[in-house]
Amino acid sequence: MQLQQLRYFTAVAETRHFTRAARREHVAQPSLSQQIRSLERELGAELFHRARGHISLTDAGEALLPLARRILADTETARREVLEVAQLRRGRVRLGAPPSLCASLVPDVLRTYKDSYPGVDLVVHESGSQDLVRVLAAGELDLALVITPLQGQAPALTTVELLREELVVISSPDGPPPVPGGRIRIGDLQGRPMVMFRHGYDLRELTLAACREAGFEPVFSVEGGEMDAVIGFVRAGLGVAVVPSMVAERSGLRTTPFAAPGLHRTVSVAHRGDVSPPRAARELQRILLNRAGRPDGAATP
Repeated sequence: MQLQQLRYFTAVAETRHFTRAARREHVAQPSLSQQIRSLERELGAELFHRARGHISLTDAGEALLPLARRILADTETARREVLEVAQLRRGRVRLGAPPSLCASLVPDVLRTYKDSYPGVDLVVHESGSQDLVRVLAAGELDLALVITPLQGQAPALTTVELLREELVVISSPDGPPPVPGGRIRIGDLQGRPMVMFRHGYDLRELTLAACREAGFEPVFSVEGGEMDAVIGFVRAGLGVAVVPSMVAERSGLRTTPFAAPGLHRTVSVAHRGDVSPPRAARELQRILLNRAGRPDGAATP
């Protein structure tokens, strides 16, 4: 018994027509009929009642049909599993991430991934969360690190919480600290020159929202920069900036934490809700969750 014979048998059973079944299977009708005859001889029973203009299953055919479908389904599952294993030896994963995470979490994760799967090419798209959500929804990324909850009319994405990150204030070590004490309040930023990210950065929107909630509009000395530019402007003494703690640790700048309850953001890993990521991307997500100490994170559509 051959898989090809079972496919042909199933096609005839579902179309109830030899010619239509042959067309569906992209094979000549005589070849299909010959294969089914061979299958019947091997099984020792006819599978179809062949009346002119009408094809129906015999009792033997009725018994074989669910078994044939199961065998074909199991075969396809096995093929996909083997293919996915092969994809971990080669292939491509497209990851989107904000610049703050590209400068902190992402490099270590990608190094771990490359150590395990050196044949998989990694493509990183660096942008703010709002931009990443659009690119991910368009199918141009497999995974993206985004800030949740998503803002506005977000497309149908599945997100898994990765980490809750503390935000801090960075300032030039050459000047005086932003406050005399060890911790700063949001209100202490009122009237103080700030270096601000460009539109589309979640850090921009988060900082603006916190200042407005405290009852004031921040003053920008420079705005419109990317992460590296913002750090450079702060180092030059042009103002202070609110950044994630992981970025501050690597910046070499003075770091001042916020007073309780502090200021935080939640980072999640996201993929399209209507498409399951390929195996190589799922492995990258697993490494991300393990790196953040959340191996059993629950998915949230």
